[in-house]
Amino acid sequence: MSDAIKHECGISIIRLLKPLEYYKEKYGTAFYGVNKMYLMMEKQHNRGQDGAGFASIKLDMNAGERFMSRVRSSAQQPIQDIFAQINERINTSLQENPEYIDDVSLQKKHIPYIGELLLGHVRYGTFGKNSIESVHPFLRQNNWMHRNLIVAGNFNMTNVHELFDNLVQLGQHPKEMADTVTVMEKIGHFLDDEVAKLYKQIKKQGYNKLEASPLIAERLKVHKILRRAAKNFDGGYAMAGLLGHGDAFVLRDPGGIRPAYYYKDDEIVVVASERPAIQTVFNVPFNKVEELDPGHAIIIKKDGNTAIKEILEPKERKACSFERIYFSRGSDKEIYKERKELGKLLFPKILSAIDNDIQNTVFSYIPNTAETSFFGMVIEAQNYLNKKKEEQILSIGSKITSEELHDILKVRPRIEKVAIKDAKLRTFITQDSSRDDLVAHVYDISYGSVQKGDNLVIIDDSIVRGTTLKKSILGILDRLSPKKIIVVSSAPQIRYPDCYGIDMAKLEDFIAFRAALQLHKDNGTMDVVEGIYKKCIAQVNTKDSEIINYVKDFYAPFTAGQISVKIGELLSPKDIRAQVEILYQNIENLHQACPKNLGDWYFTGDYPTAGGNRVVNRAFINFFEGKNQRAY
Repeated sequence: MSDAIKHECGISIIRLLKPLEYYKEKYGTAFYGVNKMYLMMEKQHNRGQDGAGFASIKLDMNAGERFMSRVRSSAQQPIQDIFAQINERINTSLQENPEYIDDVSLQKKHIPYIGELLLGHVRYGTFGKNSIESVHPFLRQNNWMHRNLIVAGNFNMTNVHELFDNLVQLGQHPKEMADTVTVMEKIGHFLDDEVAKLYKQIKKQGYNKLEASPLIAERLKVHKILRRAAKNFDGGYAMAGLLGHGDAFVLRDPGGIRPAYYYKDDEIVVVASERPAIQTVFNVPFNKVEELDPGHAIIIKKDGNTAIKEILEPKERKACSFERIYFSRGSDKEIYKERKELGKLLFPKILSAIDNDIQNTVFSYIPNTAETSFFGMVIEAQNYLNKKKEEQILSIGSKITSEELHDILKVRPRIEKVAIKDAKLRTFITQDSSRDDLVAHVYDISYGSVQKGDNLVIIDDSIVRGTTLKKSILGILDRLSPKKIIVVSSAPQIRYPDCYGIDMAKLEDFIAFRAALQLHKDNGTMDVVEGIYKKCIAQVNTKDSEIINYVKDFYAPFTAGQISVKIGELLSPKDIRAQVEILYQNIENLHQACPKNLGDWYFTGDYPTAGGNRVVNRAFINFFEGKNQRAY
């Protein structure tokens, strides 16, 4: 994706099912779990670069012995930073206490972070708060072991105000109105309540307070807590939690918006946001890694028993299609296939745009994440040419000469690495006053890769804001003197904000929205825009379940083709010589390529939860009133 856009957070839970001595004997180290968690987080680094956090719980520790550890970082390389801290603590302890080296029981007792239950999180901030206080996991502490709660997740809630008010009505005083805080406190409240009820029951059975503790851990029904806590959640989430005594869970939203996968054998249970991370780190085949069903939680009890429980009734599956297009690692077997299909399905549009002139067209891609879609596009171009060659050869028949055959067979798609991103520049670009000049140099070009007068086709994952295209890519590609530059998006036009985890909250950020707005101005239909605003205002106090997405009316007068043409005009630099054309995937092809992930609200406005319609209308109100703020 040539435009910088926030990604998704990533989670990982590892539960070691054997004593630490087992891993010491089999794998040579009691730090097996810590090492694996480092790999799990690095393999999901694509999902988060603003911060990282790690937490661990040691089972069956004595009173007075530390059983929970947590470390977080918002440094420039947060994963490396937290594991550097962990390694320093471990190495210092071993150097100062040589007797720990061969004694796993002493390591567990005295060295932090070495536990049977581990939670990792990589974070992409959704609205600019990248301080250490915003980094997961979050910790809710209590002297009762069972009431300690550690939470991390990949989620955004659309109804934070409602959840906050729920807590206030329960008598709580939350420290801030943020979804992370409200979610943790909501779960924490019902955890406290369930522990208190169990304690009363156990006490009535004649057990004393000391005897009650292990019985509470045994009898605690995590799924009941989650059902009560998640009753009013509106959003997309894969939410992970650890309880102080050793239970753990991951809960997925009822629409399956955010991803979660798990694997279990007799040594470990592991849950993560991405399947390939589990496959690679634990060397397991694709079919052994299961997807957690929407509305369900995987619950790992302290004794290691693992169960999948329905927490909320599953809704129509609306798994995020952006995961498939861009966010998740392309090494996933299904995602790799889907991205190739996205590229393949674009080829007919491309062929029309170049007037079937493949011989005078160069095909390339920007950025590297678009490479898989590019492969699919090129394969379809080759299939097209093979068919044409077959027709030519058959039309000539047995009279064909060697020279004629050679001329026919030598035609193939011209594939070049036209643009290369200079990664060193990205983090340097921070000041708006100097940003434009620096952005123009983010990409280098391969001089000589395109001949003067050629068509140049560039495939991208998606075109969101178009800023990088206008200020950098198109201008630098124009130096190669192509006749026509065709930028192709493997995703459809992004028209609506996301409110389930991606930082796409403001309508005016989207080039598709700005193009449609310009069309309204060109056509003298700004009264339609004002009318939409008034409809949105009229629904401000309406129940979420009754709200209509009136922003759809904003796009309704125009075809996707008309909006694409206007996007091309808006993104073309004033001094560009080449003709610029922007092509987008259509919704039908997206669904054909990604049949299991039909969450397409950013393209269609069809939000999978009621809160989404409130968010999109609020985003339009903010735009119309000139308020530069998030809609949720």
